[in-house]
Amino acid sequence: MSRPPELDVLFEPVRIGPVTTKNRFYQVPHCNGMGRAYPSAMARMREVKAEGGWGVVSTEQCDIHHSGNHLRELRLWDEKDIPYLARAAEGVHRHGALAAVELVHNGAHVPNLESRTIPIAPSARPVKGLHPVTARAMTKADIRALRRWHRHAVLNARRAGFDIVYVYAGHDMTLPVNFLSRRYNQRTDEYGGSLENRVRLMRELLEDAKEAVGDTTAVALRFGVDQVIGPGGAADPQEARAVVEMLADLPDLWDVNLANFEKDGASARFAGEGAQAEYVSYVRGVTSRPVVGVGRFTSPDIMAGMVRSGVLDLIGAARPSIADPFLPRKIENGDLDDLRECVGSNVCLAHDAAGVPIRCTQNPTMGEEWRRNWHPERIPARDTPDSVLIVGAGPAGLEAARALGQRGYPVILTERRRELGGRVTLESSLPGLHTWARVRDWRVQQLRTMPHVRILPQSEMTADLVLEAGCSLVGLATGARWRGDGVGRRHTEPLPGVGLVPVFTPDDMMAGRLPAGHVVLYDDDHDYLGAVITERLVAAGCEVTFVTPQSLVSAYTQATNEQGLVQRRMRTVCRQVRVSTQITGFTAGTVVVDDVYGGGADALTADAVVLVTSSMPDDRLYRELVPSSLKSAGIRKVVQMGDALAPGTIAAAVFSGHLFGRTLDTGPTDEAPYRRENVELAPDQPLPGDMKLELIGEGRTT
Repeated sequence: MSRPPELDVLFEPVRIGPVTTKNRFYQVPHCNGMGRAYPSAMARMREVKAEGGWGVVSTEQCDIHHSGNHLRELRLWDEKDIPYLARAAEGVHRHGALAAVELVHNGAHVPNLESRTIPIAPSARPVKGLHPVTARAMTKADIRALRRWHRHAVLNARRAGFDIVYVYAGHDMTLPVNFLSRRYNQRTDEYGGSLENRVRLMRELLEDAKEAVGDTTAVALRFGVDQVIGPGGAADPQEARAVVEMLADLPDLWDVNLANFEKDGASARFAGEGAQAEYVSYVRGVTSRPVVGVGRFTSPDIMAGMVRSGVLDLIGAARPSIADPFLPRKIENGDLDDLRECVGSNVCLAHDAAGVPIRCTQNPTMGEEWRRNWHPERIPARDTPDSVLIVGAGPAGLEAARALGQRGYPVILTERRRELGGRVTLESSLPGLHTWARVRDWRVQQLRTMPHVRILPQSEMTADLVLEAGCSLVGLATGARWRGDGVGRRHTEPLPGVGLVPVFTPDDMMAGRLPAGHVVLYDDDHDYLGAVITERLVAAGCEVTFVTPQSLVSAYTQATNEQGLVQRRMRTVCRQVRVSTQITGFTAGTVVVDDVYGGGADALTADAVVLVTSSMPDDRLYRELVPSSLKSAGIRKVVQMGDALAPGTIAAAVFSGHLFGRTLDTGPTDEAPYRRENVELAPDQPLPGDMKLELIGEGRTT
């Protein structure tokens, strides 16, 4: 297919200082949980993006010095860090893209737990987070040293092969933006006070970088134009505009976003596509340099509109490039129906925060490009004579059928409901989760192009029907059911008196069976669903008291960058929010609760209770399939996948289905199913400064 001509603008080259990108698709810096701990995995992931057509592919943040070290991300302290970064740059160049590196000093954003170096900041202040560490105020000698470290890193980045180097002044977590902020900078010298003084360090770092690389490498500034918290933030919008005007043509590229990462990386529940345009649109009118910005762009028409309207020169993406590394190439070829759109679940952020290779709700190969040699578009052809029956067309079943179909296997996919999608279809009907349906829609569209895949909706499978299907391999993706007895993380036994108050579960909510009146919602799951169901109940006219044994509402959403937004919304819509509170039992019309630390017993009058606690695999069909009957029916293996194997996230279900499609199994193996990078022991070296340690009592030194 040929692409619509109105999208041609996206494939125009753009000059960025001394270098030129082949198109307007720009993978902005994003963390990924791999970094320096998994350098080969990081490098291969970036290379796949370049193969997919991104004109610029950037690293995540890259520490320039041990006084601002992050535990997981990249580092470029000295020449010893060049080789693995060079591998990433080489992989990007292999496919004709430009390689960018985001150099950073995190100042008081990090406690330096690895290096044990006292953090530095514009003025003395506690570091971010809960670590009992205080950053010391920088002297002018420290500032000169910072400039020297940054310049050294810039030169080493050029040696590593990068085409674009960053000065990172965004997200309220780097020294340049902290010097700019009146909240953090109480200095009275030439680096404090007036805006001109507070922007001085940012200017000096840009000038130093440009002087260091000359006309060989572009210098980009990543800048948060608005903190979205009002005056005095790290990026007061009035001051931010003044900064853009002061530095207008100094950087070769402006990479603009929201300084408040809660807003910049907002999930689909809290921000739609292109939501940042209203904040960044003025920048293009102030500078003659190209501007890149983000907005979880997934629609080619919106992307092209951003360019034609003069808001952006380059379409920035982090999450959309994770969901579909081949997004630019598909648009270029006119394969718009093949776009695997980001759903905005932020499961990628959650796993980066956990310090493991990121994963994606839409793209099960993300993070596995090097570890398992999985490619997002290519998959090995059929290599066994099997025909496959898949029972259940939820996220696991759909992905398994799609992957197997792509390999060339004959597949029968059955679903007991009329509509495909399983939990994806049900959850996408809840407030704020409409983008979840993309998980279903993309896979159904792909399956419709595969003539050897038969889809049978409204087909309730029994053990006898499985035996009669004539397939040699059976995959069971029968899902899970939410418990109605209160068993979850807090309670390992059913709650006393359960049933004395009418009990509803998330399954009831998604099936349209709603309570009325005053409802107590008990969330012992701690992800998004309890809060989303609360919004559904409030919209239906219920008064809701939200109860959770955690100290925060939807505590896990801290990892998905949503928790503050969720908790504020719950305090707005709920009759009452009770944190650190557990249900201890029921009496007629009453929910008995207690403080989790004891001594806070209370009775809540309620017309109903919604228990969001835990779910159990629906494995009835698996248990009914007797091994002796399987053999006589020619079935060599029955495999469970997704929630039917172990309930989890939608991303986990999609991965499980893909794993089955790739390997024809989902069970454990004797050996690790992926490649590992092991630490290489370095030779013993003298201690710094050729120090000698005296062995007391033996009269000798070593």
